[in-house]
This record gives sequence, C-alpha cells and structure tokens, in this order.
Amino acid sequence: MSKNEFICDCNVIHQDIVDNTKKNMLDIDTINKLAEFFKILGDTTRVKILFALDQNEMCVCDIANVLGMSKSSISHQLGTLRRSGIVKCRKSGKEVFYMLDDNHVKQVFEIGVEHIEHKK
Repeated sequence: MSKNEFICDCNVIHQDIVDNTKKNMLDIDTINKLAEFFKILGDTTRVKILFALDQNEMCVCDIANVLGMSKSSISHQLGTLRRSGIVKCRKSGKEVFYMLDDNHVKQVFEIGVEHIEHKK
C-alpha cells in the first residue's frame, strides 16, 4: 500500500454531501461538551474505575481495593467523573456508593470495550 493511497487527488466538491453535513453539524456547545466527555474517558485510572462500576455499584473503599490505590486518589477521580456527569452516587447510612450515571454511559463504555476487543 503506497503512502499516497489515502490522499484525495481530485478537486471535485460533492456539494450535496457538503450541504447536508453542514446543515446537520452539531452546534459548538455540543461539540465542546462531547470533546470534554471523551477527554475525561482518556485517563487510564478513570477507565479502570468505569470498568469496576460497569460490573457493580461500589464504594470508594471497594474501588480502591480493586485497583490497589488509595481512597484519596480514587475519590479525586470519582469527583471528576461525577462533575462530568459520567458517574453518580447514592448514600446509604455512612456509605456512599458510586455507579455509572445512566445507560448511555454504560453503552458508550461497553461499546468502546467491544470495539477494542474486536480489534485484537
């Protein structure tokens, strides 16, 4: 496969495709929020936390034990995930349990895992 095989070497504008794409383009606020969402997922510790929470809702102590990390570092990452709307929590007495925020987050995470596993 040559290096230039994937370079478009024409000057044809497919105006119908361009117009349709421009008409349906996301607004800048949505684009920024989506980029931030994926940026938050771009940290290995947060991905490990999301994997754990995809299995079960868990408290900070449980997550720290699973990942072999301090409660402080887990709490810091959970705060980032919570502020970003990726995880939520519920209180039960003195314990706070974390879970994925909703089914959309669960689906995005699981589809990402499936994609990577499929490429192996």
